[in-house]
Amino acid sequence: MHGSGSPLGKVAVVWRGDARARAEARPETSRFAAVFAALERHGLDGKTAVWVEGQADVLRAQLLAMDAVLVWVNPVTEDTGEGRGALDAVLREIAAAGSLVSAHPDVINRMGTKEVLVRTQQMGWGTETYLYADHAALTAEFPGRMAEGPRVLKRSRGNGGIGVWKVERAAGSDVLVQEARDRSLRTMPLDAFLAERAVDFAAGGTLVDQPFQARHLEGMVRCYVSGARVAGFGAQYVTALAPPEHGRAPPRLYSGPDDERFQRLRGLMEASWIPEMTRLLGLAPDELPVVWDADFLLGPKDAAGEDTHVLCEINASSVFPIPDEAHDALAATTLRRLTEARARRSAARA
Repeated sequence: MHGSGSPLGKVAVVWRGDARARAEARPETSRFAAVFAALERHGLDGKTAVWVEGQADVLRAQLLAMDAVLVWVNPVTEDTGEGRGALDAVLREIAAAGSLVSAHPDVINRMGTKEVLVRTQQMGWGTETYLYADHAALTAEFPGRMAEGPRVLKRSRGNGGIGVWKVERAAGSDVLVQEARDRSLRTMPLDAFLAERAVDFAAGGTLVDQPFQARHLEGMVRCYVSGARVAGFGAQYVTALAPPEHGRAPPRLYSGPDDERFQRLRGLMEASWIPEMTRLLGLAPDELPVVWDADFLLGPKDAAGEDTHVLCEINASSVFPIPDEAHDALAATTLRRLTEARARRSAARA
């Protein structure tokens, strides 16, 4: 931990808000107060930086004075449907100017969309997964896959259950469709459901198709990671695609990286899955976000009777809240990367 003296770097913490939220933002009263406290413990000077849609120049000017930029902005807002294309353009500029940006938009494109489920399906966390690049592919291929059992369709980008559907055969040509966002159920012709999905391919969108995991009601484990090291866990019962009688899921319960229930998963992540993922996605370990998470459902038990884990998504855009232990982990990762970047620049000048 850092003692007294000048800060080791200025770090902007970015989240979405309006002009009033930007004017009133304070580290100690924001929802990221624990992040700011962890940065301070590591000798870093945390600054609030609220992203206001339509004010790219304001944010750009602020971020150009920062050594690092840590971003918590969802890919889609639930209330307005706004994306983050304008913000990503600013972040690319800031990164090109030499600041550390986490997560960099290009890194999010590789690991933080549902397409990662296709790119890494051969890994130990994978299952047979398909990508539909256009509506014609969906209508041609999806009906045949329905014979294998219930499917889960997911938009490549989304959060909060937006753009996720469970689809299973009903009577005749009908299917039962459940939306993850509000758990609503509809019985409708498969052709009609597929026709509705044309909008999902607008502006270059894609859909990902996975088999529905029968053990989903046994719970989901969220594995929090800082860089390439596990920083904690979140355990939760997931009812987004469960029958309505199951009620709503209780809150997620957080724990640190040493939680004995998840040490097998931690070992797989650190020793095998994270290195393999970075290789498959063409990422360097230090390009991984300072905080990200991988959500796992339980798959079939293996030959030894052990649980397997099936990846259902990676979150890299806005991972919060997080376990208490993850705050210091992300601050330490940020400090290490800033220190190493300065050392590289000094060596280049020598």
